[in-house]
Amino acid sequence: MPAPAALRSGAAGRKLVFAHYFTPYPLSLDNASADGDYYTRHYLAPDGENGKHEKYGGLLRDRPLPVRPKSGDWEYANLQQEVRTARAAGIDGFTLDVLSFSGRNWDRSNLLMAAAHSVDPAFKIMLMPDMTSLKTDDPAVLADAIATLGDAPAAHRLPDGRLVVSPFKAEEKSAAWWSEVIALLASRHGVRTAFVPLFLDFGAHNGEFAPISYGFSEWGSRSYVGQESNTRDVGRAHGMGKIWMQPVSVQDARPNQGIYDEAGNTATLRSTWTHAIEDGADWVQLTTWNDYSEGSQFAPSLHNGHAYLDLTSYYLTRFKTGSWPEIVRDTLYLTARTQFADADPTGRQSLLMTVRKGSAAPRDTVEVLSFLTAPGAVRTTVGGAGASYEAPAGVHSELLPLKPGAASARVVRGGKTRAEVELPYPVDRTVEVQDLQYHAATSGRR
Repeated sequence: MPAPAALRSGAAGRKLVFAHYFTPYPLSLDNASADGDYYTRHYLAPDGENGKHEKYGGLLRDRPLPVRPKSGDWEYANLQQEVRTARAAGIDGFTLDVLSFSGRNWDRSNLLMAAAHSVDPAFKIMLMPDMTSLKTDDPAVLADAIATLGDAPAAHRLPDGRLVVSPFKAEEKSAAWWSEVIALLASRHGVRTAFVPLFLDFGAHNGEFAPISYGFSEWGSRSYVGQESNTRDVGRAHGMGKIWMQPVSVQDARPNQGIYDEAGNTATLRSTWTHAIEDGADWVQLTTWNDYSEGSQFAPSLHNGHAYLDLTSYYLTRFKTGSWPEIVRDTLYLTARTQFADADPTGRQSLLMTVRKGSAAPRDTVEVLSFLTAPGAVRTTVGGAGASYEAPAGVHSELLPLKPGAASARVVRGGKTRAEVELPYPVDRTVEVQDLQYHAATSGRR
């Protein structure tokens, strides 16, 4: 990757990449060891939180990559660690999902603002009041909360000083209501605003919001099909003289809602990044950094390691600089589910996920995504069955049928193994709970 300064200067500095930060799932909830912490005992276990999540087999299927317990202000230190991880990947900042005006999520929001500035004053936090969670009809209440968070040095502002406010599901309130919020920010707090509403349905509301908006965004689709709408939406926004923040996603599986999208291994990640690059988006939002209840995390996790974040660094560099980074070492990314899409869990789970309307059809595949410095033979083992194929230099995706057992791949060139990777989680036909997230591993990390 280029040096951080190169990604923040000139034209690269105007192409911004944010990751959606969800405060309920920080690196640790209780500063305990991962083998018995709150994630393990209550969020991953089907009977956790006194059986509250038993209907859907437990709240989560993955968790943040475990960290060791810390002394002192461990929550602050962990938030600093997350900022460092995002910054190292080339990310410019977080979009902060503001879920409440008080309580732990509010406190964590304020702590994140401080942590970000302490790590890197150039790492910015874009405020994203969540209108599906903030239950207020009073514009003054929201304006006061935005002003409080916006007073922090880490709050994302345009070069002219305007505070960027990008509400999630902005259409929950009318454009007139938002005009009141913007006016109150100016009159009561002296805050000038650059309004970038994020819609669940951009096409139905962009005209109403255009007069008060600096730009637009949408939450977007989490499957690799149907991404052509991004091209249309960028054109609409630019046609109105607005910037566009493009959603980039990896996957989405929600046990507690009984729904998932077919991500097609890394196909969704590659498709959404390609659209952001080719369609001319101004900003990108990774949806999400750490919403484990949606299975949409880019952040390093127990089941994915750094794989999705490392892939993002590759595409992010092209998005920001206009040039693809050089492939300087052979690297393999291996992705697969640990069960078949039609698996019938044996546990007490009664609510099963079904594929979302408009998503690609469910598939059972192992993907080997290779980044090679030169052509090479890729030798694979899936469920004990070996195979081999020739992969070209550069980026190449190869799909193999999913089979019970372990999956691995290695690159052989000149009689020597140049890179190898194995998924640490084998596939099984008999499963206790339904888990339709793709697991990932990379040879680039040990």
